[in-house]
Amino acid sequence: MDSLRASEQDIRPLRVVVLNLMPLKITTETDLIRLLSNTPLQVELDFMKIKGHTPKNTPIEHMQEFYKDFDEIEKDYYDGMIVTGAPVEQMPFEEVSYWEEVTTIFDWARTHVTSTLYICWAAQAGLYHFYGVPKYDLPAKMFGVFRHTLREPSLPIFRGFDDEFYVPHSRHTEIRREDIRKVPGLTLLSESEESGVYMAMSRGGREFYITGHSEYSPYTLSDEYIRDLNKGLPISVPHNYYRNNDPAQGPVVRWRGHANLLFTNWLNYYVYQETPFNIEDIKNLGSL
Repeated sequence: MDSLRASEQDIRPLRVVVLNLMPLKITTETDLIRLLSNTPLQVELDFMKIKGHTPKNTPIEHMQEFYKDFDEIEKDYYDGMIVTGAPVEQMPFEEVSYWEEVTTIFDWARTHVTSTLYICWAAQAGLYHFYGVPKYDLPAKMFGVFRHTLREPSLPIFRGFDDEFYVPHSRHTEIRREDIRKVPGLTLLSESEESGVYMAMSRGGREFYITGHSEYSPYTLSDEYIRDLNKGLPISVPHNYYRNNDPAQGPVVRWRGHANLLFTNWLNYYVYQETPFNIEDIKNLGSL
C-alpha cells in the first residue's frame, strides 16, 4: 500500500514486535515479513533482541540499525508479538543464558500485547514458563514436512484451512498431548500422528504456541540438512520434503498456503478485531 492510500485509511496501523532469537536473523525477518505483508492491513514492525547478546551470523551494523533492546520498548504497547525459535532447545530452560530476560519479556507481553505467537523453542519455553508444561528429548531430530489435522476447526485461526495440512518441523525436543490436556487454561488445537503437538492456545487467543516452522521458505530445510551434513552431525534426509526423497531433485513446497492463512487469520481475527483503537487500553483487556 502506498503512502497516499495509507493516509486515507480510517484505521491506524497495527503495531507488531518480533523477538528474533534465530541465529540467521535476516533470513527469519524475510520469512516473517513475507507472511505478515499478505494482508491489506497496515502493519508496523519493530524487531527486538536480547540485550548484551552478539549474534555470530548477522552483521552488527544490521542489529544496530534495525533492532531494539527490551528496555527501549518496555513502556510501549503492541497489537501483536511474535517470538521465534532459538538454537538452545536441548538445554534445560533455566540454563539458557538469557532465560531471565526472555521470561521477563513473556510476562510483559501479557499486559502490553493483544496477541502473541510463540514459535518452536519459544512455544516450549512459553508453555513451561506459564503452565509448567515440560519438554522431552527426542531419540532423533524431528526433521521434515509432516501432515497435521485440526482438533478445533471452527476457530477463526483455522479459517480457510483444509482438513489436513502440512508444516515443516526441525527440532530435537517435543511437548506432549497429555501434558497439554492436564492444564485447564490450555486448548490443544492441532497435532500430527508423526510430529505430535503442533498448536495450542491460551487466554482465548491472547497466546498461541506453535511447535513447527510454518514461516520457513522453500529451501530452509535443505540449507539445514546440508549444514548438518557438512558438520558431520547425525541427520536424515528431511521427511516428505524432497521430490521422490532425492535431494538432487529439490523440495516440494506443501505448506505455503497454510502458512499464509495462519498469519493472515492471526492478524485479522486475534489482533485487528480484538486490539483497542487506543493502544494503551491493551492493559485493560484481561483475557479475551
